Amino acid sequence: MTRLRTICLHGPESTGKSSMGPRLAAQFDSAYVPEFGRTYCEQYGTDLTMADLVTIARTQDGRGRAAVAAGATPVILDTDPLMTAVWADMMFGRRDPWFAAWNNPADLYLLFDIDLPWQADSVRIYGGTAERARFMDLSRRELERRGVRWALVQGEGSRRYLKALDAIRAAG
Repeated sequence: MTRLRTICLHGPESTGKSSMGPRLAAQFDSAYVPEFGRTYCEQYGTDLTMADLVTIARTQDGRGRAAVAAGATPVILDTDPLMTAVWADMMFGRRDPWFAAWNNPADLYLLFDIDLPWQADSVRIYGGTAERARFMDLSRRELERRGVRWALVQGEGSRRYLKALDAIRAAG
């Protein structure tokens, strides 16, 4: 089995990805690439256009590529363009063609379940029960559609962390 170069944290808002990312990077003495979309929305707001989503995806991808080029592996990515494509589906019901052309998937995706309570903040949008379920379904379907290697991460606190570690170790 080959060594994992990249592990992407994937899934709806408020599922623990951003708090898990730095912890996993510390565990593997590796690099963490934070979610650029959050930074973008904090600066410009959440009334996004499709062009904004492409900018977010391109920037996230560029930062991930730079982290891999720097040499520490596995690089922990807090989302990537596959997740931004799901955002396009949620927000607009369609995608820019850029997303179909993008082909730099992570070696492993950890799909974070919606089994944690919703935590509202200034940039989170889809907190309703039905919205969260739809977001989760679209997130899972994107991984299946792309045929990438992925594992579901569930549970609270240390249990969630241990599930993520188990999935990473099982993948290589």
